[in-house]
Amino acid sequence: MSITIHPTAIVEDGAEIADGVEIGAFSIIGNQVKIGENSKIKSHCVISGKTTIGKNNQIFQFSSIGEIPQDKKYNGENTALIIGDNNVIRENCTLHLGTIQDNGVTKIGNNNLLMAYVHIAHDCIVGDNTIFANSAQLAGHAEIGDWAILGGYTGVHQFCKVGAHAITGATSLIVQDVPPFLTVAGNRAKPFGLNVEGLKRRKFSAENIAHLKQLYKILYKQNLSLEEAKGKIGEILQNESDPKNKHNTQIFLDFLQKSARGIIR
Repeated sequence: MSITIHPTAIVEDGAEIADGVEIGAFSIIGNQVKIGENSKIKSHCVISGKTTIGKNNQIFQFSSIGEIPQDKKYNGENTALIIGDNNVIRENCTLHLGTIQDNGVTKIGNNNLLMAYVHIAHDCIVGDNTIFANSAQLAGHAEIGDWAILGGYTGVHQFCKVGAHAITGATSLIVQDVPPFLTVAGNRAKPFGLNVEGLKRRKFSAENIAHLKQLYKILYKQNLSLEEAKGKIGEILQNESDPKNKHNTQIFLDFLQKSARGIIR
């Protein structure tokens, strides 16, 4: 294998470029950047800062990757951006470094699709297999779980979390945490049941989905306080014998217990 760098691209001394990487016209790669095997950087991209990009990624034109945070507290600290493998980052996306006010790193997992104009701010954590539709935006310190889907123009407030397998409608505004497996929509976002179609596509059985509907009803349909709902879900967890249902209940309950901003209700 070989590295292909367009004659008009700039790769600064110190950058680490693995075999099979392609760098397009007029792109600029900074001196602390590491790019893994077979990743393809299209034209007019700027990749800067202490940015590590894994294998088999595609980054499309006019994206800005690893720029300094949009945070007045940032003072040039040596923070980082880490991107995993097999991600597709479409046109005009912006992904920023972390800050020392958090763990100092922004993290993107594997197999994610970030459509055009997506913004991921400092200190965000994105899991695996997510989809961000056009112009979905994360403020600082937000977290997105595995298999979550953000509809176009979704805005996620700083420090908010969106749980695994959840989906947001287009133009949703997320100002509190979204529990796993839910469908939410609106400004401000409200719950509209489970993400049933998404769960079916991921091979959740009818029994698994019915079990999750039971958890949803406890949380949203029985007029219980959050503490009361967590107590009932905890009892279900203790008595559940099916491994898949037990696993899903644990994910659901852990999310509720760790929520710092409160959940949408």
